[in-house]
Amino acid sequence: MKNYQTFEEIDQHLKLLKLERAIALEKMKLTKNELKEDLKPANWVITMTNIAGKYGFYILLKRFFR
Repeated sequence: MKNYQTFEEIDQHLKLLKLERAIALEKMKLTKNELKEDLKPANWVITMTNIAGKYGFYILLKRFFR
């Protein structure tokens, strides 16, 4: 627990907490929007093609080195 000497210190700390809260809220909004973007079906297709490409490359290397 912090001990305050003046009301100005209290006000300053409250302003700091208010700004920290606003920053945290904006970070949550950004995370929500990023998650919403990541869950779009178009991104699923891109992810699946990337995985398929990596798997295909692995199979190709496996056949090449046999």
